[in-house]
Amino acid sequence: MLDKLAAIKKRYDEITEQMNDPKVTGDMKRYIKLNRDFKALTPIIDAYHKYRNMCANIDHAKELLTTEKDEEMREMAREELDTLLEQRGVLEEDIRLMLIPSDPQDVKNAIVEIRAGTGGDEASLFAGDLYRMYTRYCDTRRWKAELVDYTEGTAGGFKEIIFDVIGEGAYGQLKYESGVHRVQRVPDTETQGRVHTSAATVAVLPEADEFEVEIKPADVRKDTFCSSGPGGQSVNTTYSAIRLTHIPSGIVVSCQDEKSQTKNYEKAMKVLRSRLFELEYSKYLDEISKKRKTMVSTGDRSAKIRTYNWPQSRVTDHRINMTLYNLNAIVDGDVQPLIDALQLAENAERLKAAVS
Repeated sequence: MLDKLAAIKKRYDEITEQMNDPKVTGDMKRYIKLNRDFKALTPIIDAYHKYRNMCANIDHAKELLTTEKDEEMREMAREELDTLLEQRGVLEEDIRLMLIPSDPQDVKNAIVEIRAGTGGDEASLFAGDLYRMYTRYCDTRRWKAELVDYTEGTAGGFKEIIFDVIGEGAYGQLKYESGVHRVQRVPDTETQGRVHTSAATVAVLPEADEFEVEIKPADVRKDTFCSSGPGGQSVNTTYSAIRLTHIPSGIVVSCQDEKSQTKNYEKAMKVLRSRLFELEYSKYLDEISKKRKTMVSTGDRSAKIRTYNWPQSRVTDHRINMTLYNLNAIVDGDVQPLIDALQLAENAERLKAAVS
């Protein structure tokens, strides 16, 4: 393990040296990649330094046991050695997990798209509940959620809503939310108290920057239109909303959240780049899904991943067969326990794949 960590330390030092090279700092695309690699390797290097110090302390404690004649000092050394050996075992497991190649997209910001599925008005209301759940979750993580575009439901909620999540590692956490979310509850419109089942689809994309996806201006048609919905006096009076059509792929992106046409254009381009990036990235996810039994982060949006049962206050994640009976807390943004469990399941599979 020390040899492998020493090799990573050498690569880390090389990256640090290159990042201080004026030739590299002038090449923004290369610098961004190096900076991303630097951030990814930093936790491993910190663990490496900690591991080396721990091994040195273990050797010192063993030496004391063989050379020290004072029984009280020997007992202290023995207790310290036992503690250090236990801590080293835990740290070794952590390092083994760190050494497994992770998804390089995990450190990125995320773009979240929520669409109402089967269930009519109730599905739109549920999409609104999911949007509220994720924005509250973002608040707990101190991430910034920026609205991009939305279409309101006829009875409330949203037929579709798209928003950016800006924060270190946002995609690495939120990627587990991609898929079909199902709700079971009595709709407000139900007069006989029957439980209905509705659904909404969540898609989480890693945000692609302009250095990763090159879009030719000639390939994009830009249309402007009046924004709709809440927004003040500018709504329905100025052509600030933007619709971009990427002609080669047929992808269409709209943004109407900002009063400024320029800002809406920038947000729409961000989503367009990410959707184009996803076309290639999905091939990577498909390759992962062939190697893993669970549907964790495979990008399969048609897969039913979670059910929210209101009458029983129950939330079940079907990928890992995990059921929690605290629905109110979860829809109020407390989704971290589910994400942590999904990460644990994925890490176990990654570790198993690395060993086999």
